[in-house]
Amino acid sequence: MNAANNPIRHFFCALGYFTRIPIPAWVGYLPDDLDRAARYFPLVGVLIGVIAAAVFWLTHWVLPMRVALVLSMIATIWLTGAFHEDGLADAVDGFGGGYTRERMLEIMHDSRIGSFGAIALIAGLLLKLETLAALPVAQLGVALIAAHGFSRLVAVSLLATLDYVRPAGKAKPVATRLAGSGLLLAIVFGVVPLLLLPPLWIGTALLAGIMVRYGVAAYLRKTLGGYTGDTLGMTQQLAELACYLAWCACVLR
Repeated sequence: MNAANNPIRHFFCALGYFTRIPIPAWVGYLPDDLDRAARYFPLVGVLIGVIAAAVFWLTHWVLPMRVALVLSMIATIWLTGAFHEDGLADAVDGFGGGYTRERMLEIMHDSRIGSFGAIALIAGLLLKLETLAALPVAQLGVALIAAHGFSRLVAVSLLATLDYVRPAGKAKPVATRLAGSGLLLAIVFGVVPLLLLPPLWIGTALLAGIMVRYGVAAYLRKTLGGYTGDTLGMTQQLAELACYLAWCACVLR
């Protein structure tokens, strides 16, 4: 099979781009690899969710539930190099501190974290911990796997309808529109893990994800005219939190 069309290579490219997991040397690099790899981003999310679930279950037997959840969160942050959390902080800093499109993009490009970004990170991590702690222990492993995969589908779906707004940046390699069989494959990878959850949880997660996706897309069109790598990270974090909040509502119903 031609290397440029090898789906295994493209999966490994996605894995190498979004995680610290070493990939085989034979994978190499071609200029359009990440364009083709975008469809596998939700599958990478599923793998991250599996690792998060494994850390939780291994530590939950000997440690309090919340401690096990914190260790699980730390594991995913380390595994991804805080890739999405960094995007959340930078995007919130940009939207909170910028009054023009140019100023927003300038702030997002700055590697320093500001007050808005720091508050967003703290609030996001606390909310993630508390919502997960409110879920039934028996469902936590599947919930982590499903949320990590589905939230990345919500983020990557922005590639189907929005344009990349920077001439260069960390999302530039995946700035090609996602469509056709690639988009369908991403949907399969992102939605199938949800089917392991109770029916009500599936419905609320889909509704929450759709609301985040279209709300963020409308806001990005209005403020930036498209997306950046930071806004994709922000979208993933918001979609993941939306899933946990929706499932908490199901539990309390």
